[in-house]
Amino acid sequence: MFVALHIADFALHAVLRTEPNAAPRAAALFSSSRQKSLVTAATATARAAGVALGMSAPQAVARCPELIIRAPSPVAETEARAALLAVALTLSPSVEDTAPGLCTSDLRAHAPPHELSVATAVTRLQQLGLPATAGIARTPLLAVYAAKAERSPSAVSNPRALDQSDDSAEDAPGWLFDEPSAPYLSLPGPVLTVRNEASFLAQLPLSVADPTPEFITVFAHWGLRTLGDLTTLPREEIVRRFGLAGLDLWNRAAGGDVRPLHLVVPKRDFQAAVTFEQSIESLEPLLFILRRLLDRLTLELRTSHSVASAVALTLRLEDDAHHTRDVRLPTPTADPATLFRALHISLESLSTTAPIRALEINLTPTRPLIRQHGLFETSLRDPHGFAETLARVAALVGSSHIGTPSFANTHRPDSHQLQPPTAVIPPAADPNVHMALGLPLRRFRPPLPATLEFAPPERKPTYLFTKNFQGDITGIRGPWRSSGDWWQTDLAWSRCEWDVALATGGLYRLLLIGDAWFVEGEYD
Repeated sequence: MFVALHIADFALHAVLRTEPNAAPRAAALFSSSRQKSLVTAATATARAAGVALGMSAPQAVARCPELIIRAPSPVAETEARAALLAVALTLSPSVEDTAPGLCTSDLRAHAPPHELSVATAVTRLQQLGLPATAGIARTPLLAVYAAKAERSPSAVSNPRALDQSDDSAEDAPGWLFDEPSAPYLSLPGPVLTVRNEASFLAQLPLSVADPTPEFITVFAHWGLRTLGDLTTLPREEIVRRFGLAGLDLWNRAAGGDVRPLHLVVPKRDFQAAVTFEQSIESLEPLLFILRRLLDRLTLELRTSHSVASAVALTLRLEDDAHHTRDVRLPTPTADPATLFRALHISLESLSTTAPIRALEINLTPTRPLIRQHGLFETSLRDPHGFAETLARVAALVGSSHIGTPSFANTHRPDSHQLQPPTAVIPPAADPNVHMALGLPLRRFRPPLPATLEFAPPERKPTYLFTKNFQGDITGIRGPWRSSGDWWQTDLAWSRCEWDVALATGGLYRLLLIGDAWFVEGEYD
């Protein structure tokens, strides 16, 4: 079986999907942005208001004053075409880009039934802003006919009546799949499975087979109106009168033959670009476009069995400046909601000098991370949620104040550095067998400024005075000198330490830095 996914008025919906709340409204696509352009496509709301194909802009606006006028956008069509192929690749790796807004997949290697998976694909396209219909049939051409066939709401109300297994199905146009228990089928009959080919083709007009004007004139004189009327004639007689062109038309009217598809090669780079017809000045429409692009890119990631380890976003402004945001993910993922939240947090503090006219987004693919933890290892339950929390805290206090403290490679006291927290928490290290013993030092933070008296001629400290305590020095040990980073002028340090005992009681550590004296702490 083959399945065809079709998007009617593809060029129009490709433009509307980039605009929030534009699809439900009355909109029309014109042939160009010039004054004499004509309507080439219109939404159902616009057609209900009287807008017809071939109307000029004044005529269309006169029929529908609230009409949204849009011109074709090759960039939007390229993005929508990529979204359609990404969804089709979720059904089968054998996909053909048949035409703009139309692709065909080969499902012969998949076990039936196919309707549920195809209906899910149609729902995904609807979520991406592309209202689609699908057809399932024995040949690719017949599947295209089914995808483009008009849907009948009355027939959908009783789909069992159109099943080939019923005797009453001989005159039915086909079998419309509509499972009431599947809530994702929001349109009447979005998936049409052709089970009775003769009955289905008998209802289709001859224009579906794309005959030439000469054929249309001849068949009109013969009284042929449908594909079924043509296929009732012997194929040999059609070939005898019209040659190979008649044979080709008769085969198309019969639904075509099973043929190999011109397969699409899946992408190896996951990037998207959009140029806005009207520049963006606020965050909401920018986030709307980002979510559309991420939904398509993550679909492509999943079909290639990959995940994203980083996201690069470039915003191009009207003054030719650009802003670049590189977001490194805590763990690789292909979840569009997670990627969207990471970009949203990164853009919350964005302030540009001019409106945004275009954007580019690029995902760095990698293989899914598979790691078996040790028996006593643990990991973060939600690494992405933890990273989002850190990002919000960093926006308040600064990124230099966020991290896990660790010892720096130096002998300088109180020297430390902040490192990004790891997703996997290693087990605690074994305690040292030979523990360092000694009196614990209760440090003062900051150190207490001190004043000392010295006895000549050795300049030995004899009296200590601070704002908290003072007294005669009865015992002293030291000095212990240390220094480091002498090769860096701005980071060089030097200090001297003494341990002193006071007559009033107490054992303290004195600290000399330059010419200043401090009491660093008290021994318990």
